[in-house]
Amino acid sequence: MKIDVLTLFPEMFAGPLDASIIHRARQTGLLDLRVHNLRGYTHDNYKTVDDRPFGGGPGMVLKCEPIFEALEALAGAETRVILLSPAGRLFRQPVAKELAACPSLLFICAAYEGVDERVCQEWVDDELSIGDYVLTNGALAAMVVIDAVTRLLPGALGDEQSAVDESFSQGLLEYPHYTRPADFRGLQVPPVLLSGNHAAIEKWRREQALERTARRRPDLAGKDKNL
Repeated sequence: MKIDVLTLFPEMFAGPLDASIIHRARQTGLLDLRVHNLRGYTHDNYKTVDDRPFGGGPGMVLKCEPIFEALEALAGAETRVILLSPAGRLFRQPVAKELAACPSLLFICAAYEGVDERVCQEWVDDELSIGDYVLTNGALAAMVVIDAVTRLLPGALGDEQSAVDESFSQGLLEYPHYTRPADFRGLQVPPVLLSGNHAAIEKWRREQALERTARRRPDLAGKDKNL
């Protein structure tokens, strides 16, 4: 998969995208990830990327010109252009699966009061939000989406079953996990997990996932696994 990121703050991506699963995916060639500074697509001495909004109001708005020029240079015929924005649809696991099937993604990280609407009209295929709160800019949101998508690429995880069993993958929170020792300071591992009865273990895990979801995330309980 090829992912391009257009941002005013490329230095924010250096740590999170150079470690763990994303780092391994980049090293093995599963992920071609490139971060681009929006100011590199300006032509004035001040590298201006923003201006005051028409109609007045607080803050600044990212200008059309550098974003259009960047997208014309970076986006291909198969590229899905995504704007990280508080106004976007909520990013959830099914959306991650949807994006993981795309050959090429380009993320625009909004900043200040947002981007000129003409960028959305002409270029943006989708707008995504990672939650109902405000961040300083879209860089952190882009990292979250990239991490969730990368985990779903075939070969990115050491055990492909991990992506199937994780929270939200089946529309439920994940069941509890235990490891050695079986008895720690009187805290016992549930006997069923020590039984070797795989059918009973799967049944227990399913029941635990359902119970945990109903208790902690009732908004998810009862929904179809693909929602």
